[in-house]
Amino acid sequence: MSEAFYSQARLYDLMFPGGGPAVGFYRAEADRQGGSVLELGCGTGHKLIPIASDGPSCVGLDLSSEMLAEAQRKAEERGVAVEWLQGDMRAFDLGRTFDFVFITANSLLHLHEAEDLVSCFQSVRRHLAPGARFVLDVFNPSVHVLAGADGVRRTRESLSFVDPGRGNVSVDVAEIYDAPAQVTRGTWYLSTDSEPDFVVAPLDIRSIFPQELPLLVSLGGLRLVERFGDWTRRPFAVDSPLQLCVCE
Repeated sequence: MSEAFYSQARLYDLMFPGGGPAVGFYRAEADRQGGSVLELGCGTGHKLIPIASDGPSCVGLDLSSEMLAEAQRKAEERGVAVEWLQGDMRAFDLGRTFDFVFITANSLLHLHEAEDLVSCFQSVRRHLAPGARFVLDVFNPSVHVLAGADGVRRTRESLSFVDPGRGNVSVDVAEIYDAPAQVTRGTWYLSTDSEPDFVVAPLDIRSIFPQELPLLVSLGGLRLVERFGDWTRRPFAVDSPLQLCVCE
């Protein structure tokens, strides 16, 4: 589950500051459904804190205690009430149902085995109230991009950031694609000029291809009712960057 990567919650937020059209999309979906909200793999609350600020009762579940601690700090700073719970999205029982459940930002792709994905969807189904919806987004795999994962360490300029305590931080990534497992196995390196590789962390991400996703969802007892290709709700197409799925 890439624990080393997510143990650096403050650095994670500097590298991935959140915001953007995804927040607006999920806020609109939560408002449309009304009622209570559950986010799985909530991280530091990039999506859930803005949703909670709109008024609904919100619960965030994540495996990382460090990410949850940062989420709680941010929520308290904004004066927003959220219930943060440590748990495994593969199998959880919160003893209640929700009107809107979501997994965003490729968080689902930390589950590498088909059995784990189906178990997650089964757990989601048990937590859906009548008329509730479940929404997830994962990237649309590109064979060309996957084939380019050759193990060479490369700098990701778009991910560089400024750490108030360290200064400019560069981010390098080396990845290989494990085709039988459908998993991209990466190592991330965070460095400054004076402190090279002060973080070295593995991060393995599964690919879910468009034909298998509806099957996995259905095996979990859910039905895919809509699939969009981006945050503007364009229909899913061959060149879509996202698989943005609405299930019930």
